Amino acid sequence: MASAAMSASIASRIAPRAARRPRPHQRRPISRRVSAVALAAESAGFDLMAKGKDRKYYMVGGKGGVGKTSLSSSLAVKFATAGHHTLLVSTDPAHSLSDSLAQDVTGGLPVAVEGTDGMMYAMEVDPDQAKAEFTAFAKQADVSAGAKDFMSSVGLGGLADQLGDLKLGELLDTPPPGLDEGIAIAKVVQFIKDEKYAKFTRIVFDTAPTGHTLRLLLLPDFLDASIGKIVRLRQKLTSAGDAVKSLFGVADEAQDEAVAKLERLKAQLQEVKDLFRNEDTTEFVIVTIPTVLGISESGRLLAELRKERVPARRLVVNQIINVTGEGFAARKETLAVKEAALREALEKVMEDTDGGGDTASALDEMLAANASVVHDAQTAVSFCTVKARDQRRAMEMLDADAGLRTLKRIEAPLFDMEIRGVPALQFMGGQVWTD
Repeated sequence: MASAAMSASIASRIAPRAARRPRPHQRRPISRRVSAVALAAESAGFDLMAKGKDRKYYMVGGKGGVGKTSLSSSLAVKFATAGHHTLLVSTDPAHSLSDSLAQDVTGGLPVAVEGTDGMMYAMEVDPDQAKAEFTAFAKQADVSAGAKDFMSSVGLGGLADQLGDLKLGELLDTPPPGLDEGIAIAKVVQFIKDEKYAKFTRIVFDTAPTGHTLRLLLLPDFLDASIGKIVRLRQKLTSAGDAVKSLFGVADEAQDEAVAKLERLKAQLQEVKDLFRNEDTTEFVIVTIPTVLGISESGRLLAELRKERVPARRLVVNQIINVTGEGFAARKETLAVKEAALREALEKVMEDTDGGGDTASALDEMLAANASVVHDAQTAVSFCTVKARDQRRAMEMLDADAGLRTLKRIEAPLFDMEIRGVPALQFMGGQVWTD
């Protein structure tokens, strides 16, 4: 009931056109609504983002806790409203996409998002499951320490040492950070090639925090080295003869299958890396918040993205406080002067009428209540003023960053309501993703 009430409240704040959704072939973007709390530094250029029907990918990323899920969800909803069949995918291990949409989208397959007339689908993929699958088939090529000891005892110590140098256990026991997300994205890229998913013209990824994303870009190189190790192991086992190979309990077919699977995985991850680098189809949207830590990490992220030739053109600065408290002190002083004048006038009236004790008491109570309200307002204004000042300092740091200042900057406000569900996301999208 609370959720329904909230949705109704939010819906009432959105332009009426959004409530009467046109048929798919008549879709129009929700009309832009100018809010006193949301004046972007620059237009987001959404009209260009939505232009054309060729498939395009938008990767929304940044440090943890900056609002990537809400922003990626609102972008996907805006694409769907603009007439694009849109797929929203979360590869973040700490999933919150279902919470953002107020709908269960777990299970690893696209789910139609309610309230979008079938124009938008969403899914959460399980990176942990992807990592488990990798470990399972990689172990088919492992070599035990006991087997290497036996090889040494029968005069094959040199081969045993070479096998030890391969350090395959490191690959199996501690898969590299980012592998889980890489495999998850690779799976999505593979299944959207299916004809039944060809309708999606906009695919938005809600990615894992910064570190995972950066390491993902290095995975193909890592797997090149790892697969090379396994192939060399395969060759050494072959040269050692059938008797030695049997000690490992791994048949030729099993090893060949393991190598083939890793080769396929490497190719899929390379496809993901190539997708990230394709300027014609892909854009990485950096999300940050106006803090020194947020801006600093975003600068490092941009530098790494450019090093890996990943196209990044937009920076969303989220949770901007647009309350400065300017003029509050002056208005407070004016109110105090008027209160004093009112008290003086009433006291004169009471002297002239020789009484009015009840009136004086009521006046005192009213002024005391007013002073309490002013105190509470002063506390709120002081808090917002300090936070806004800190944010301005962070924004000055952004302006001074040689890389970040080259991006199209989009300022998203700190909303006075929880952004959850399609109506709220439509409202947010209208404020942030402007034409």
